[in-house]
Amino acid sequence: MRAAGNRPAGKRPRRPSDDARAPGRAGRRSAAVAGIGAAVIVSAVSFGCAGTCGRGAEPEPPDGMVYIPGGSFSMGTDEGLPAEAPPHPVRVSSFFLAEHEVTVGEFAEFVGETGYVTEAEEIGWAAVFDVDAGRWERVDGASWKRPEGPRSSVEGRGDHPVVQVSHNDAKAYAAWAGGRLPTEAEREYAARGGLDGARYPWGDELVPGGKHQANVWQGRFPTKNTGKDGYEMTAPVKSFPANGYGLYDIAGNVWEWTADWMGRYPDPNDERVDPTGPDSGTERVIRGGSWMCSRDHCTGYRVAARQSNEPDAALNNLGFRLAKDVR
Repeated sequence: MRAAGNRPAGKRPRRPSDDARAPGRAGRRSAAVAGIGAAVIVSAVSFGCAGTCGRGAEPEPPDGMVYIPGGSFSMGTDEGLPAEAPPHPVRVSSFFLAEHEVTVGEFAEFVGETGYVTEAEEIGWAAVFDVDAGRWERVDGASWKRPEGPRSSVEGRGDHPVVQVSHNDAKAYAAWAGGRLPTEAEREYAARGGLDGARYPWGDELVPGGKHQANVWQGRFPTKNTGKDGYEMTAPVKSFPANGYGLYDIAGNVWEWTADWMGRYPDPNDERVDPTGPDSGTERVIRGGSWMCSRDHCTGYRVAARQSNEPDAALNNLGFRLAKDVR
């Protein structure tokens, strides 16, 4: 889908990839979150410990979050794209993860309290997938408040996941909220929901018993989305069943930023404990797939699927959710 004619004018060529890899905006400011974290004071109780952590009791999660018990799993797959291999053993510590993606309403509260200006607003444009044309477009005036461009609005979409937010914007929100972005390993472990080796968060069948489990593209991409799952673009959070850990929209709806730089997976012979990815890079990992993923394109809703984009990229199918440490 990244043919040269589909790129916004003036951008460098990008290698072909899946739906979430619309062009980023190289050259933007890189310190979008400077100073915000210093203003945030978070108590131990806000992380759910309440004096019980370290004594064997399962901590009470903060509001809107679920407790993910630590454990080991096989990360990655040999049955997907090259970047998803090889499967390798990983162990993650317990953590909290938001039960759904950050919503438009939640992001609006953050902006209202801080006056924060997103990178898309600062630069003046963002990438929008034109459903009618079947391609990505650079759209002046597109932002989290106007996801499809100046004539669009988020009115009535307060419970939809916020989109058109960069990695830097997501980190700024996380600092304000007293949280962080999940690592890629945490994100895959949580998405699996306790199922060992399953293809999707709910099992191995995409639509078990004919019941849709996630907001994904129905029909042939990009020519026709039938909307059989009830939605043609983003859906309100929690519109589909939760996985085994109680996480909603952990597949589909919108891609989600993670904390990691994109890189090759390590040697599969040694278990990694709480890996955080490469120390540096040019693109951040995104996980979960989106409403644009279909059976014949992307399949990013698989638990092992991974893609990436530039940290300053803003798309109308890319958002995020928060993680917090168990203290």
